[in-house]
Amino acid sequence: MGRLFRLRAIVFNCNMFQGEIPINLTRCSELRTLDLVMNKPEGTIPSELGILLKLIGLGLAINNLTGPIPRSLSNISSLEQLSLSENSLSGKIPVELDWLKRLNMFTGAIPHAISNASKLGKLDFSQNFFTGSIPINLGRLKNLIRLNFAVNNLGTEEGDDLSFLKSLVNCTNLEVLSLSNNSLGKLSNSIANFSSQLTYLYMGENRISGNIPTGIGNLKNLISIGIEKNLLTGGILISMGYLLNLQILSLFGNSFSGEIPASLGNLTYLIELSLDENFIQGSIPSTLGNCQLLQSLGLSENNLSGDIPFQVIGLPSLSEWLDLSRNHLTGSIPSEIGNLKNIRLLDLSQNKLSGEIPSSFANCIGLERLHLRDNSFQGQIPPSLSSLKGLQDLDLSRNNFTGKIPNFLETFLFLRTLNLSFNNLEGEVPKEGIFTNSSALSVTGNAKLCGGIPELNLHSCPSNGSRKFWQQPTFKIIIVTASLATCLLLTCFVIVCWRRKRRRKALLDSPMEDKYVRISYAELLKATERFFSANLIGSGGYGFVYKGSLCHEETPVAVKVLDLQQRGASKSFIAECDALRCIRHRNLVKIITSCSSVDSKGNEFNALVFEFMSNGSLEEWFHQNDEFENPRPNLNLKQRLSIAIDVANALEYLHHHCHTCIVYCDLKPSNVLLDNDMVAHVGGFGLARLLYENPQDQTSSSRLKDSIGYVAPVSILSGHPSDLPSTIKRQLLFKYPTLSQPQSKG
Repeated sequence: MGRLFRLRAIVFNCNMFQGEIPINLTRCSELRTLDLVMNKPEGTIPSELGILLKLIGLGLAINNLTGPIPRSLSNISSLEQLSLSENSLSGKIPVELDWLKRLNMFTGAIPHAISNASKLGKLDFSQNFFTGSIPINLGRLKNLIRLNFAVNNLGTEEGDDLSFLKSLVNCTNLEVLSLSNNSLGKLSNSIANFSSQLTYLYMGENRISGNIPTGIGNLKNLISIGIEKNLLTGGILISMGYLLNLQILSLFGNSFSGEIPASLGNLTYLIELSLDENFIQGSIPSTLGNCQLLQSLGLSENNLSGDIPFQVIGLPSLSEWLDLSRNHLTGSIPSEIGNLKNIRLLDLSQNKLSGEIPSSFANCIGLERLHLRDNSFQGQIPPSLSSLKGLQDLDLSRNNFTGKIPNFLETFLFLRTLNLSFNNLEGEVPKEGIFTNSSALSVTGNAKLCGGIPELNLHSCPSNGSRKFWQQPTFKIIIVTASLATCLLLTCFVIVCWRRKRRRKALLDSPMEDKYVRISYAELLKATERFFSANLIGSGGYGFVYKGSLCHEETPVAVKVLDLQQRGASKSFIAECDALRCIRHRNLVKIITSCSSVDSKGNEFNALVFEFMSNGSLEEWFHQNDEFENPRPNLNLKQRLSIAIDVANALEYLHHHCHTCIVYCDLKPSNVLLDNDMVAHVGGFGLARLLYENPQDQTSSSRLKDSIGYVAPVSILSGHPSDLPSTIKRQLLFKYPTLSQPQSKG
């Protein structure tokens, strides 16, 4: 290959080449790139590579190279990229190579001559084994932007280890300073005099002692501060609230005391606040609720007391963790906990919290780890937790929970650990899901629990009929008590039936407006934004349907406005009111109220207000417009069968269980509406007929009504009259006497 004099690039990375790097490659004087990364060459780096004066990139990383870095590489002034990581290189850094990054296993002291490289902008000596002190004359590098000595063995834990910081005051362009994972000594106050250009300050995991200087508030451009796991003392400075650009403040694992300053609420760009493992006392300032971008909040292992502010626990932005464990917090969990829809870790363990678990926990659907152990919570394990399907770790131990272990915990597919120990739970332990793994489950300390898998070593649950129980005195007491209770229940049943019958009669005799809220034309105009076209969700033969929101309703409604210019619209309105005023079924669209008034022009105005169905009509699912940006998925067989059953239940109710039998007369996909859970609701009663016991009482037309798409009920138009309900049969025979005669197939 040394004969290829015009060769410009050799790229052999990620192969299995062995042996030493051939010296004759240096004959390729036009070579710009030499990439031998991730092979198996061994030996030293040839010093002859310094002859390749046009070389821009040299990649020798992830190999078996040994020995020192040759000084001759400093001759290659065009070199822009040098990769030597993950080898076994050793020795001291040649002073000439001041731009080296990502070194290997270099030892010894950092050469003081490094400060002679006056044009140096970035100096990165991280992840090596350098020892001794950091040169105190680094301030001569006035173009320095980035200085990284992290992950070494620098320092002696004495008072002057950080004395070099004084010289860095001269580096007016310094943006990044990283000294993490060393053994440096007392913190110097000179950091308060650094350039205002400083954006990242990392000094974590050292043995740094002293106080954070008050003047740190002058570093207005700081974005991230990491001084965790040190020996710092004093208080959290009020001046830190002046760092308005701060996004990360990590001070955990120190010995800070005092209270959390309310000024931290000024840090509106704050994403992470970690003050864990200190000696902070007082209450949690409610001003932290102003940090609307906060994703992670750690205040664990301190001496905090008082209630949990609802402004803090209700921050919707908290999505990573909220850790308030190991403090002295009191009171109950605020219901605003439901705002944490995306939180992954919530730890309130080892406090003095009490009360019941709020039902708003059902909204925290992103929870993966929930720790509430060692508090004074009481009541039953709430069913609202059943919505937390993504839980992986659940710890409710050492509280006062009562009742049975809920069966929904069996269905949590991702649950890895469950600790319910030392409560007052009772009943049988489930045997599915997490309850089959004794190593992931703890229920000890609940004396009234029984059953479960054998590995739990719980006693067997008693059978329903204990042997010779009838011989015990308790049996006679139970018999007498049950007899008295039965008599009392029968009496109550008779009274309730009598009163219900009277109430139903009163309801039938009372006008519709007495049972439904009154609403005016002006209110409907406001609810639909003046019947704005963007709120139009449907239309029919007799009018239009708008989506709206009433001031006294929390959920949206559907407003059906009758077009009284259409022939039969008024009769349709009256028929629909007659049909809907006394019926109620889970598969019928719920009517909220009606309005019969005049509009702003003095014209007659009729409207019906229904519960809003968020998934539209069945027709929209069957006949979708190809122009929709987000077309709906096709209904599967289970959904179709469920919808058919829902519609059948609605018609069966109308035919057999209403006070007055109702024939719907307008069954079609556009009149079958679907709610948020894909439950079908039948609506549109404009053509419905009420069949009274006495046919002479009929007020609707005797002809059969229908509309386009109408499907007649089979029980009415087919079969023999003897198969029909008695009320319908009498009405049909009254109107159509020939039905009593034998009918041909046609």
